Amino acid sequence: MRITKRSWPVLIISAQFDAKNDEGFRLRALVDKLKDLHALSVYPSFSYEDGAEIFMSRSDLAAVIIDWDMPVDNGGSTTAISLLKLIRSRNKHIPILLLTERLAMVSIQTDVLEIISDTLWKTADTIDFHAGRIDTFVMEYITSVHPSFFGALVKYAHEYKYAWHTPGHMGGEGFLHSPAGHAMYNFFGENVFRSDLSISVPELGSLQDHSGVAGEAERNSARVFGADYTYYVLNGTSNVNQIIWRSQLVRDDIAFVDRNCHKSLNYAMVITDAWPVYMIPRRNKRGIIGPCRLSEFSEQSIHSRIQEHPCIPDELKSQRVKMSALTNSTYDGICYNVIHIKEQLQQSVDNLHFDEAWYAYARFHPIYTDHYGMTDDDRNSDHPPIFCSHSTHKLLTAFSQASMMHIRNGSSVKVNPDEINESYMMHGSTSPQYSMIASLDVATKMMEDNGFILINDIILEAIRLRQKITHIAREMKFGKSWFFEMWQPRIVSYEGSETAFENVPAEYLASHQHPWVFTRKNAWHGFADMEENYAMLDPIKLTFITPGLDDDGNLTDEGIPASIVSDYLIRHGIVCEKSDYYSFLLLNSLGTTRAKQCSLLTALLQFKALYDRNAPLEQALPSLANDYPERYAGVGLKDHCTEIHQYFKEHQMLDKMQDAFQVIPDPAMKPADAYHSVVKKQVEYVELEAMTDRVPAVMIVPYPPGIPIMMGGESMNDKARPIFDYLMARQNFENLFPGYESDIHGVERVARDGKKFFQTLCVKG
Repeated sequence: MRITKRSWPVLIISAQFDAKNDEGFRLRALVDKLKDLHALSVYPSFSYEDGAEIFMSRSDLAAVIIDWDMPVDNGGSTTAISLLKLIRSRNKHIPILLLTERLAMVSIQTDVLEIISDTLWKTADTIDFHAGRIDTFVMEYITSVHPSFFGALVKYAHEYKYAWHTPGHMGGEGFLHSPAGHAMYNFFGENVFRSDLSISVPELGSLQDHSGVAGEAERNSARVFGADYTYYVLNGTSNVNQIIWRSQLVRDDIAFVDRNCHKSLNYAMVITDAWPVYMIPRRNKRGIIGPCRLSEFSEQSIHSRIQEHPCIPDELKSQRVKMSALTNSTYDGICYNVIHIKEQLQQSVDNLHFDEAWYAYARFHPIYTDHYGMTDDDRNSDHPPIFCSHSTHKLLTAFSQASMMHIRNGSSVKVNPDEINESYMMHGSTSPQYSMIASLDVATKMMEDNGFILINDIILEAIRLRQKITHIAREMKFGKSWFFEMWQPRIVSYEGSETAFENVPAEYLASHQHPWVFTRKNAWHGFADMEENYAMLDPIKLTFITPGLDDDGNLTDEGIPASIVSDYLIRHGIVCEKSDYYSFLLLNSLGTTRAKQCSLLTALLQFKALYDRNAPLEQALPSLANDYPERYAGVGLKDHCTEIHQYFKEHQMLDKMQDAFQVIPDPAMKPADAYHSVVKKQVEYVELEAMTDRVPAVMIVPYPPGIPIMMGGESMNDKARPIFDYLMARQNFENLFPGYESDIHGVERVARDGKKFFQTLCVKG
C-alpha cells in the first residue's frame, strides 16, 4: 500500500470558512483546489483555540495555515502569536504559513517572521498559486520526515521490483498461496511484506559492514545519542551485552559486576570464561533495590574483593579489571551520577559498561544531566572506553528486540571499530529484519527532531499522575480510609520553603533535578548512608506502594500484597511491569495516554471499593476463584489480602528476602565452568530440601525482585543458608496459596502428593 499525500493533512485555521464574502469564497476555493488538484486532505479549524487542540492531538499534519487576521476567541487565551510559538516549540520543521492581507505585513513582528515558513496574501495571488505553494511545502516536509534508511526502504518498496532473492515469500506473494498465509497477509498489510527484504538489496547497504544507508543511519544515531560509534543490534540488549563482553574479555579476565544485573550479563561471564567479582546494591526496608555504595567502586575496595576471592588463582589477582558492568537505571528507576562512578572506576578498570536497557531517553532531557553513560563530561580527564547498551524498543519507539550499542572512546584508549565488528558479526544475523533497522532509524529521528518535547511530555504526565495519586491518598487518609501511595519525595524545597510534593507545580518538578536526587537529610528513599549528588529517582518509573508495610519495614495488622492488586489490574487490561511484595511498577512512556492513566485510577478505586466491602473473590478475582474453587470459594477480597499478608508477617518473608540478597555465596567454580558441566551432562536435578552443600549449575533468579540470588557455580553452603530459607519460604507459600506461583528463573517445579517442590540443576558430585 502506497502512502500518499492524503495521509498527511493540512490544517487551516480561519473563521472565514462559512463567510459570505470574497475572503470566504477564496478560502473555500483554496480548500477545493488542495483536495481536487493536489490530492491533499484538509482539516478546517474555526479558532486559534481549536487549532491548538487539533495540533496537539496530531503529529501527522503536513502544514499549518493560520489566518493572521482572526479576532481572538471570546474567553479564549490562545492568540495567533501564542499558537505560532506552540507549534514551532513542538515541531521545528513543519511548514507554518500565514494567511493575511498585504497591508498587514507591517504589523507582523520580527519574532513571528522568524517562526513562520511563508505568508500567503489573501487576495493578491491566484488560488492556483496559493494551492501550489502549499503543495510544495507539503512535499518538501513529507520527504524530510523520512530518515536515511527508512526513506530508502520506503523508496525501494514503492518501486515494485520483481524479487528473485530471499526471503522466500518475495514481497508477500508466497503467503497468498495458502489460506493461513492469506490471513497473515491481510492482518499485517502489504507494506510489511514488501519491506521484508534481503541483504541482496544493495540500495539499503549492509548492517554487517555498516555500509550504505544502514551505516549512515548508525552514524547518525551515534551523533544523536552522543557516542563515537553506534551499532544497531536486532536481537535485544541481551545480545548487545554479549557483543560488548565478547569484544573485550577473554578467559581468566576479571570483571567487576553489579549483582543487580540482567541475566544476560551472567551469560556474558559464561561466554567469555571470565572471573566475576560483585558489587552489592543497597536495599531499603521496603525491599526496593537501591544504588551500590560509591565506596565499592574505589580501587582499594575492588582490590580487596579480588584478593578475598577463593577461586581466582593468585597469579591473576594482580591484573587490572578488564570490565565493569553497572545497571543504570535500576528496575525501580534509580539512576547513578556517572561522573562520580567514572572518577572511581577509571583508576582500576579498563572498560566501563553501563547497562541502560530501560534508559535510552536520558540524553534528551536536562533532568537526567550527568546520570547516563554517554553524558558529556570534561571533568574526567583519563576515563577508559565506555559502552552503553540500550533497549531502544523498551521506552522509545523501536520494534521489539531492536536495540543499540553505543561506544565512546577513552581519553587515551581508542576503540578499534573493526575489532568490535568481529564480535558484532559473531552475534548478528546475515539476514537482518529491515523493518527493525528502520524502527531504530525512526526512533533516532524522533529524538533528534523533538526529543526534549516528547520526554518532557511524559515526565509531566508521570508527575501529574503521581500528584493525583498522592492527593487521593491524602483525601482518603483524612476521611479515615486508605489508598495506594507513590514511592517518591514527600517534601520538596520550593521557593525557599519545604513544600508537599503534590503542591509543587508539575512544571517545576519536571524542570529541576534536585527534587529527585537522593539526600541523607530528606531520607524518604530509605537507603542508609546515602552519598550526596550520587543517585536520583527517574520520574517516569512509577512505583506504587500498597498498604501493609511502613518505611521502617514493619508489617501492620492489615495489608494488601501487591501481587493481588496486579492480578486485579490485569483483569482490567492494565499490565504492570513488575510486582514486589508491597509495591508494583508501572512505566510512563511515549505510548502512555491520559486515557490510560484515567483507566488506571478507575481500576484502583474499583479495587478499593471491592476490598472495603470484602467482595467475594468470584467477583473480584474470578479467574483465581474459578481455577481453585476448593481453596478460594466464598473467600472475600479483604480476607484474602489479610490472610496472605499475615502469612508474610508470620513467616518473615521480607526479612528472609533481605537477608538472602545481602549474601554473596561462596564460589565453587567459575560461572563458565558451571555451564560447561551442563554441556557435558554432568548435572542432575536436585530438590530444594536436598540442596545443602550442592552447587547449582545455573543461576537462580526469583521474581520479585528479579535479580540473581545465586549464580551458577556458587555453593549452597552454610553461608548461603539465608538463600535456602527464603526459597523454602517461597515454596511453602506457593503450596498454601495456589495461583500465586511466581517466576523463578533456574527453578523447576515437580508435583508430588498434591504439592509442588522446587528443584534446580546442580553439578554432579
